[in-house]
Amino acid sequence: MANIKNAKKAIKVQKKKNLINNNYKASMKTAIKNVEKAVISKDKETASEALKVAIKRIDKAASSKVVTDNYKARMKSRLTKKVNEM
Repeated sequence: MANIKNAKKAIKVQKKKNLINNNYKASMKTAIKNVEKAVISKDKETASEALKVAIKRIDKAASSKVVTDNYKARMKSRLTKKVNEM
């Protein structure tokens, strides 16, 4: 356990940031799964709406450095390709 006041504050900040980052990642993964479910069910309209949401969530996660820029580009490309091939 930290003894110095600055170290105690750093622990609090890290916990808060970790919680926020986990929420970004979880919502991103859920949005990606929603797109893939819509693609499997062959519902073009739902898939395109879910794709818009997924792209926003992926960008948000990448802007806070939860995922890398390469991951962001790869996932957006794959999801868009799946929806366009329907």
